[in-house]
Amino acid sequence: MNNSSDTLFAPRLADMLRRCERDGCSIFSRFLDERECAEAEMWCRKNAGELKYGFYGGFSDARRRILALYHEYSADYLSEELPIVCLTFTFRSEDKPDHRSFLGSFMALGLKRDTIGDIVIKDGLAQAAVTETAARDITASISRIGRIGVKITDSRPFELTLEETQQFREIGCTVASLRLDCVTAAAAGISREKAASLIRCEKAEVNHLPVTSLSYELKEGDILSIRGSGRFVLSGINGVSKKGRIHIIMKKYI
Repeated sequence: MNNSSDTLFAPRLADMLRRCERDGCSIFSRFLDERECAEAEMWCRKNAGELKYGFYGGFSDARRRILALYHEYSADYLSEELPIVCLTFTFRSEDKPDHRSFLGSFMALGLKRDTIGDIVIKDGLAQAAVTETAARDITASISRIGRIGVKITDSRPFELTLEETQQFREIGCTVASLRLDCVTAAAAGISREKAASLIRCEKAEVNHLPVTSLSYELKEGDILSIRGSGRFVLSGINGVSKKGRIHIIMKKYI
C-alpha cells in the first residue's frame, strides 16, 4: 500500500480482510502515512465486521503506522506478531544528523518508503520504526548517516516520542466562528476569500482528510493542514470577545 490516491488502495484493504478471514491469522499492511491511516480506518469501520483492527507504529504517538487486521482470539499475542523493528542509532552528541539524512541513507539502499515508519532524533540518539526486512538491510549496510558515524542496535525498546522532538510556534488570534474558512484564513494569514478557494480546491485537510465544506466546524485538537502554509493544531478555544469573536490558539509545526 503506497498511496491513498491509488485506485487499488481499497481493493488492497479488501484483500487483507479476505486473507484474515480465510486463513484465521493476523494480517499486516506496510507503513501507511497519516492520510492513508485515516482512510483505512474509515474503510475498516464499514467493512471489518467481526474482525478487529488497529494501527501501530512503535512510538506511542506515531504518525506512520501499520494496519493490523486480526481475530479477537489473536489480541493477546498481537504485539508479538507485529512486523515492526525498533532500530536505535547512537552517535556523538555534537553531531546533528537530521531526518532527511536518515531517510536518504535508508532509501539509498533501495528500500521503499512504506517499509520505513517514523524516525525520531535527539542529541546523540535516534530511533526508527522499520519493517523486519528493512531492519536487516539497514543493519547490514549502514555505518554512517551522511558523514556521521553511527552504531546500530535492534535490542533497545522504543523510548523516544515525536512530541518531545517536535517544535511548534504558537499563534493567538480571533475568528468570527470556528468554520473551516475562518480558521484557515487566520492560520495562513490570508483573506477569507483565498481560504475558501484553497478549501474548494482540496488544498486544506482536517485530521489528514480533505474537507471541501467551508462551513465545516473545527474543534479543539483538530489538525489543519494547508498546502503552502503548513500544519497547525487548534490547541485552544478561549472564550469570546466583547465583539463576539472567538479567541483561539493555533500551534504551527516548525
